[in-house]
Amino acid sequence: MASPTLLDIAKINGNDKVVGLIEENLKVSAAARIIPFRTVKGTSYTTGVRTGFPTAGFRAANDGQVATKSTFEKRIVECFIFGGNIEADVAVADAYEDGASAWQMIEAMGMVEAALRALSSQVFYGVTADAKGFAGLKAFTAFGTSTAYGDPLTVNAAGTTATTASSAYLVRYGVQNVNFVSGMNGAFNLPPFYKQMVSGNTGKFEAYVSALTSWIGLQIGNENAVRRICNLTADAGKGMTDSLLATSFGSFPDGLKPDAIFMSRRSRTQLQASRTVTLFGNGSVRPNQPLLAPIPTEYDGVPIQVDDAILNTDAIET
Repeated sequence: MASPTLLDIAKINGNDKVVGLIEENLKVSAAARIIPFRTVKGTSYTTGVRTGFPTAGFRAANDGQVATKSTFEKRIVECFIFGGNIEADVAVADAYEDGASAWQMIEAMGMVEAALRALSSQVFYGVTADAKGFAGLKAFTAFGTSTAYGDPLTVNAAGTTATTASSAYLVRYGVQNVNFVSGMNGAFNLPPFYKQMVSGNTGKFEAYVSALTSWIGLQIGNENAVRRICNLTADAGKGMTDSLLATSFGSFPDGLKPDAIFMSRRSRTQLQASRTVTLFGNGSVRPNQPLLAPIPTEYDGVPIQVDDAILNTDAIET
C-alpha cells in the first residue's frame, strides 16, 4: 500500500483551502510530492537504529553457542517550525477586479509554492539551505574520501570545474527509510485572512494577513536509505551516465534498491545525451528517425524525478 504524502495528510486534516493550494503547486517540488509524510503527536520522537546484528551459525552436537544480541543507536528526530507570513494590502486587494478574496488566494498560492520550493531545497541541502531547519540528504551522504568512487554512500562523477557541480540522490522511502515527519498531528495550516495594521517601508497600512504554519522534520532511518552521485558537472565525461547509476545501485545490499532517483534537469539531459541511438534499416541515413534518445524516465524500473531544488552550482567535493 502506498504511503501517505503531504497532500494526503492535508486532506485527512480537512483543510480544504490548503489541499487545493498544495494540489495546484506540487508540480514545483518532486520531493514534497513523492516522499511520504507521517504525523506525530508532538514535535520530536526517539527512534532506534540497528547498528549491529547477533551472531548466528552452526554448532556441533552437545556443544553450546555464545549468546549475542543486536546493538542499537538511539536517534532523536525533530520537527521544526516551517511556513511564512502573508500580508496583502487591503487597498490593493479590494481594488482587484475579481475581488479581495481572489487576491488573497493569489497571495496564498504564492506562499504555498514558495514553501514547497523551500522544503525541497531543505531535503537535499539541509542546514546549508536554512540553518533553522532539519539536516538534509547531502550531509547524510557527505563525500569523505578522494578515491575513485568515494565512500560506500557516495559515487564520485569526478567533475572538477569549481561551482558547477550537482548531485543525484537515490532514495528509499518509508517509515524505516526516508520520510517527512509532520509534528502536532498535522501538515500545512493556513487560517482565514483577517484585517490588521502592519508596518510598511515608511509607516503602517491595513492588510489582510494570514500565516502558513507547520512543524516538519526529515527522518533518515538507516544508511541504506540514501545513495548519492556527486561532482556531476558539464566537464567532458563528467556528467550523469548509466554507468554512474549502475555503480550507485550496486552499493545497495542485495534485494534493496531505491524508490526514486532525484536529479537536476541538467543531469537528466546529460543522461539522455549519453545514451546511444541505434538506427535500423538504412543506418544513419534512415529518414524521420530521432538522433537523440528519449527523455529518461527511469533506470532499472526506478522512476527518475527532476527537482529544480537540486542546483548545478555546488562546490566540488574532495
